[in-house]
Amino acid sequence: MTFAKNLFGKYALILVLLCTMMVFEFLLPSGVSLFSPHNLNNLIVQNSYVVILAIGMLLCIISGGNIDLAVGSIVILVGAIVGIFIVEWGWNPYLSILLCMGVGALLGSWQAFWIAVVGIPPFIVTLAGMLTFRGIALMLMKGRNIGPFPIEYRNLFNRFLPASFLDQPTSEIVFASTLTVGIIVSIFVVATKLISYFQRKKKGYDVGNIAQEMSYPVVISGGIIFLFHQLGKHNGMPAVLLLIGIIFLLYSYFTQNTIWGRHLYAMGGNAKAARLSGINTRRMLFFAYANNGFLASIAALVVVARFNQASTQAGTNFELDAIAACFIGGASAYGGTGKVGGVVIGAIFMGVLNMGMSLLGADINLQRVINGLVLLVAVTFDVISKKRRAN
Repeated sequence: MTFAKNLFGKYALILVLLCTMMVFEFLLPSGVSLFSPHNLNNLIVQNSYVVILAIGMLLCIISGGNIDLAVGSIVILVGAIVGIFIVEWGWNPYLSILLCMGVGALLGSWQAFWIAVVGIPPFIVTLAGMLTFRGIALMLMKGRNIGPFPIEYRNLFNRFLPASFLDQPTSEIVFASTLTVGIIVSIFVVATKLISYFQRKKKGYDVGNIAQEMSYPVVISGGIIFLFHQLGKHNGMPAVLLLIGIIFLLYSYFTQNTIWGRHLYAMGGNAKAARLSGINTRRMLFFAYANNGFLASIAALVVVARFNQASTQAGTNFELDAIAACFIGGASAYGGTGKVGGVVIGAIFMGVLNMGMSLLGADINLQRVINGLVLLVAVTFDVISKKRRAN
């Protein structure tokens, strides 16, 4: 009983995600499946930008419950700039991508200066950034969409792997190679957790029961193998999934295994105590917002490639999607709590809700109501948990 209680408490979010997916699978009409290869591919592609933005937003939130309202406007501005560089000026796509990532970092640094150096509240600075950056983007675009983009650029984000590197990618070869990649990733997940478990045990840490510790990576590995199995039936693994995987690994390691990552959590736990203990809180806050601008630029490049144009409507409400994914994924509204893995699951949960309701034919306004209620429940749960621990 205790084992089951601890297991549910630790992995409640992923269990809720699985239950939600099963409910939609039961409600969907015959012949329509949320787990079909086509729908799983769409789930990844359509929510890739949310995952990228949410990971950047997480660093702002854990530093003290701060948010960034300007990421959607950075997306449209960077999208407009990359459109001008590549479509209108004919610049090299690779050079343009590097320059635009630099532009995103500069925009994030601009906001970071006012927040971390001048001391203006993040809500005010990022609200100003949301209005300013979108206004600049619309002036650059002159009320028109910019596109289409060359195939060389679109293939960087829209191609399928490993089929793109095969000379004759038959359906059988694509399936076998994609499934093999999934198995390798699953083995890596289990092996990494197992090595970490024995290292912590050797150092004398309280590691708990090995069955409980390994249950989560085993379940995740099973989900990964199933996902790659289904993607292999489609066209293979979307290139954007590889991009998300790289970002996930880098930021998971950064937040959990580096000094700067621990400093961000310490700031969120108690900013004054962190400052008195020698942590440069201004520098960490500056980094969080500069990094958020950088990741927003990557999200912009993905969105532009997906729609094959820089749109005047791009980035609308993207900041709300990112914030919701963080809080649903377990980040605390007070800061100091939250993991990259939870944020990714939160983004997937939102994507499943939206896709499931769309497949059921639910009205778009009803979808917004449900998303809002889910966000409210997630934050309420966090607030109540904080109060109980305080008492």
